This record gives sequence, structure tokens and C-alpha cells, in this order.
Amino acid sequence: MALNGNTNEEKIWNFLKSKGLNSFAVAGLMGNLFAESGLNPKNLQNSYEKKLGHTDETYTAAVDSGKYKNFKSDAAGYGLAQWTYGTRKAALLEYAKSGGKSVGDLEMQLGFLMKELTGNYAGVLAEIKKATSVLQASNTVLMKFERPADQSEAVQKKRAAYGQTYYDKYAAAKNNTQNGGTSNMNVSEVRKKFAAIATKYKGVKEGSAQHHAIIDKYNAHKPLARGYKVTYTDAWCATFASMVAIEAGYTDIIPTECGCNAQIALWQKMGRWCENDAKVPEPGDYIYYDWDDNGNGDCTGGSEHVGIVTAVNGNTITVTEGNKSNAVGDRTLQVNGRYIRGYGVPDFSKKATADKPKQEEQKPDDNTEFALGEVVMFNGNTHYTSANATDGKSCKPGKAKVTQKYNGKHPYHVVREGGDGGSVCGWVNASDLSHINSAAERTYTVKSGDSLWAIAAKQLGDGSRYNEIKTMNGLSSNTIYAGQVLKLPTK
Repeated sequence: MALNGNTNEEKIWNFLKSKGLNSFAVAGLMGNLFAESGLNPKNLQNSYEKKLGHTDETYTAAVDSGKYKNFKSDAAGYGLAQWTYGTRKAALLEYAKSGGKSVGDLEMQLGFLMKELTGNYAGVLAEIKKATSVLQASNTVLMKFERPADQSEAVQKKRAAYGQTYYDKYAAAKNNTQNGGTSNMNVSEVRKKFAAIATKYKGVKEGSAQHHAIIDKYNAHKPLARGYKVTYTDAWCATFASMVAIEAGYTDIIPTECGCNAQIALWQKMGRWCENDAKVPEPGDYIYYDWDDNGNGDCTGGSEHVGIVTAVNGNTITVTEGNKSNAVGDRTLQVNGRYIRGYGVPDFSKKATADKPKQEEQKPDDNTEFALGEVVMFNGNTHYTSANATDGKSCKPGKAKVTQKYNGKHPYHVVREGGDGGSVCGWVNASDLSHINSAAERTYTVKSGDSLWAIAAKQLGDGSRYNEIKTMNGLSSNTIYAGQVLKLPTK
């Protein structure tokens, strides 16, 4: 029976669920399988590739053809679970041959996995079926099935974190039916959950199975940016940042790219690029670096590196980055620090499904209030790093979206919206904002006995302004009729 799903992780999740495992058990298993092989059924233990003179593909082909005779005894980990002991590898090979399958076939290996779990490891299966958390199931698999040399608390947390991501994606997301968003989460929670996807990869080293899985996941997403398939030896900071968006299912609000400057161009096209390198970011924002920045003024050079903001504490930013010293790791820096090129700012409001204001609540209460999410016109030329900052930085006016409100000197945080040349991204003065098309949004439905003069007197406070109503509505005479909807100018 063919596996159900579009990716290896989806196929594995669906297969294990079909075998009667609860979601905690499936997630705990998958977190361990990812740690072992990156969910690649052809994965040859990386430390053995050079020793044996094989890649994942050539090793698999040589075993399948019979040219390689030492599969059972070479002590190299192989496949989803990195089967290593001779007796287990011999059983795996025999199971593959009996079904006429490649030793690297995903469905075959999943069948063999269940054969082990219902046979010699039936106790493990019974235990994980009773698990009430991902951590509990993960630790059972780690200590009683995989049994690596390092079973430390750090390893336990890492593998459980991998599993938790699968649980959140496939189990918790089952109830989510709104807009492709995250079930029952507000914007702040969505940001934190997105950041957690990045941080779970901390410690993944270049050349490892997990690193290969990151590259493979990026390459599996179509269409590939500029049609380029990333290799395992390419620089991979932007690839990692894009893969996080792919894993989260957020590629509609985050552009995927394997190059920093090309990704910046896509942010700009989306109207979500923040040129202000003094911005106080939030978890989930993408931060770009220019290592040639001299630290004076706004950095506008090319970008050589990118990471994902995963925490902000006061003026200290924590960023999780791929390809940092050939691994996934954290960097800490200060707001407005040297080398910051700018920010890509995803619109996480599109993914939140809890605590969303009702549509009528998004409208301003009067002509001096601006609502969260409202697209406004920024008419000033200065934005600030905080709501009470004294010194600001210059920026260009244009359309912008209100993203935060605070009772301070600069009460609105806005981010440029659209491609009109604006560059605002920060806290601004209320006096620098105005509603867009507020006049056109004011309407009046004509009632029996109304006249243009009477409408102007009542709605605009001056009957002589009736000609403005005529002009705005393209009327060639003063004749109006009951039920007619008229646009009204500003009072």
C-alpha cells in the first residue's frame, strides 16, 4: 500500500498513526528518527562516508546490487533509525529482499520499524502507546530503542523538541480551519511558536544528517527560488531561514530564497522590508547583516548573512542562525548594533486565529485614532526605536500598517506597506499619520424628502457644500432619489 503524504515527514506521521499509535507516541518516535537520520531512509552514518568511500546514494545502490558485501558487519549506522548492530542490519536487509524492495525504501523501513516494535521491542511500543506527553514517548524511544551513547538531559530535551514540532504541526494543527493559521493562537503566540521551530535546530552541524535534512526540505519546496537546487556544500544561512518558513507552512508571508540579497528584494516586493536598522525587532523577524558596515548612519550595503530573531530582552536581541560557524547557533547583539542591514517583517497577523478583533473593532473610533492592522498614510520623515525615544532616524513617507500601539510620545508602531517608496519601520508621532480614503469611506443613504443642500447641512455642517457632494459622486444635476448611496467628503 502506497504511503500517504507529500513529504517524508508527512508519510511517516500518517503511516505510524495508521498503526494505532497516539500522537504523543508518533511525535516521540519521529523526533528520534529525525535526530538519527534527518528522516532520510538512505542515510549512511556521516562519520562512515569517508571511511567506506560511499555517499548515501552509492552505499544504498551497492548494497542493493550485492556489490557491497559488508552491510551486516561494517558497524555503520544506516536508515531512518540508523540501524547499527549486525543482527538488526541483517534482519533489515532480509526484510527488504523478501519484499523485493531497496534497502533504502521508506515504506519498507517503516514496515521493518513496526516489525521490531511488535517483536523484540514490544515493551517499547506498549510504553509509548501509554505516553501522555511527547517528552515521555521520546525518552522511552531514546533510552530503550535507539540507545545512543549520549542519553544526557540535553539530548533528551533536543529530541523531544524535534518531536514537539511534529506534534504541533500534525496533531495540534488538526483543529485549525481558519486561513491556514495556527489554531487558537494570537499574534504573540504565533511569533513564539515560529521562533521555536528555528531554535529546535540549534546544534545541528554542517554535514550531519540533520543538516542534509534542512537542505533537502528547502529543495523539496517548489518552485525553487531562481530554479537553483542548493547543495550540501553551499552556504546555507538563507536556506535555513527559508526552511523554517517552509516547515511552519508560512511561505505566503515569508519569501523563500537561498541568497540574502535576493531574499531582501522579495521582502521589498512584498512591502515587508524594514530599512530601519535601529528597529526593536520581535521574535520571528528576519535580521540581515552587512559585515562591511562601518557603524555610522543607516547601513545600506549588501547583505552576507541572515538569521531569525528568537528572543528580545530589553535592548538585547537573540538570533538563531544557520551556517553560524558551520552549524545552527545563536548570536546576541544590541538594538541598532553594528552590522545590522535591516529586517524582513512577516505579517504574522495573517496566521493568528485567536483574539482577533472583530471587523468593526478594526475601524477607527474617530478621525484621530488609528486601529491595529489599519493601513494608513505616514506623512512624516522620522521614526523611532521606541515609543518614548528622544532621537529618531530619518525615513521616507508612504503607506504603512499599524502593528503596535503604546501610550507614549510616539504612540504608533508602523511598517511600510506597498511599493510607493516609503521606508518607515518604527514608532511614529500620531500627527504624522492620516487615514487613507477616509473621505471615500463616508457614505449616506438618501431618504425620502432629502435634498443635496439638506444632506450637506446635516452631514457636513454647511449646506453650501452640496456642490462637493455632487462633484464627488459625478452628479450632473441636483436630482437624487431615496435609497441612493452618496459618498461624503470630510467634514
